[in-house]
Amino acid sequence: MSDRGESVFDFQAVSIRGEPADLASQRGKVLLIVNTASECGFTPQFKGLEQLWEDYGPKGLVVIGFPSNEFGGQDPGSNDQIASFCELNYGVSFPMMAKTKVNGGEAHPLWKFLKSEKPGFLGTEAIKWNFTKFLIGRDGQVIKRYAPNDPPEKLRGDIEAALGAG
Repeated sequence: MSDRGESVFDFQAVSIRGEPADLASQRGKVLLIVNTASECGFTPQFKGLEQLWEDYGPKGLVVIGFPSNEFGGQDPGSNDQIASFCELNYGVSFPMMAKTKVNGGEAHPLWKFLKSEKPGFLGTEAIKWNFTKFLIGRDGQVIKRYAPNDPPEKLRGDIEAALGAG
């Protein structure tokens, strides 16, 4: 598969449990894709992300976490360790993917797509830190990019609008 897709639904990943995860299976849903870390100052956002998943999942929202160890080495554990940490400490039940690179030449194709579709501050594409969030519409197109310090509860209005569209 090339690095370039038409929508988020053109990409595949690997779940944190090592199973194939085809994003096409989420077609028609609203996605919130987040790069996560277990040892970051923003790690408590897992609680807010889980609350969004619980509140809006029945309405069509899927929160998807992509652990990354690129920022300050803040997710050094194995996929199993990360999964256990998230479940035990924050009750995470939303889908988590295997540890992923989000920047540079080895960045996952999905993350290359997300960054090109919604560059960050001053047009920079690079992910600056853990817990950068992307809201994806039911059509697989990127609606908005959020900074790491944007708390999940701040996204509710945009999520509700995306769920109401289409």
